[in-house]
Amino acid sequence: MRENKLLAVRNLGRPHGPKAHDGTIKTERVDEMWGTDMTTTMTAREGNASIFLAVDHCSLECVGIHAARYGTRFEALEPIRQGVRHSFGAFGPAVAEGLTLRHDNGSQYVSKVFQEEISCLGIQSSPSFVREPQGNGIAERFVRTLKENLLWIRRFDTVEELRLALLEFKDTYNREWNIGRHDYKTPSAVRAIQKEAVNIAV
Repeated sequence: MRENKLLAVRNLGRPHGPKAHDGTIKTERVDEMWGTDMTTTMTAREGNASIFLAVDHCSLECVGIHAARYGTRFEALEPIRQGVRHSFGAFGPAVAEGLTLRHDNGSQYVSKVFQEEISCLGIQSSPSFVREPQGNGIAERFVRTLKENLLWIRRFDTVEELRLALLEFKDTYNREWNIGRHDYKTPSAVRAIQKEAVNIAV
């Protein structure tokens, strides 16, 4: 096909160049930046299911995770709501001020509903470059961990069964997963150490 020039035309877009990836998306403090992403899996009785998640860019803690039958903008907000309640202790206007949310350019994340709710919470939107998944690499890496340790090795009959398993995985991961760049401390331990240091300083 290639020799006869019969391949479909592909628009690869223009490259962003090296400046697109200068610096790092890792942060030094928890709750400075979260990454959010979506993946899918199949259930035996209800078919396709959408999975949404949010991950802290410092501790790599999964602050929220959710499964739903349909991958709508409303379902995409659920892990953010979970994370705000968990990390900031409340849910309301400007409660998460100072937090930045990294996301891709999926229709759920660029929707008016999604952007207005995170703005109301005080969260700044930080979309990654189009066709540059590295910009959302923290959340993308967590998706791989989730697939390798749960989604690819276990079967789920219903979306509700999947949702409960995801919450259980989140708790186990946060409590027991050792993070190399934090001297093999768990995500929950990194958060606890940082929060204790803040309380002592105050």
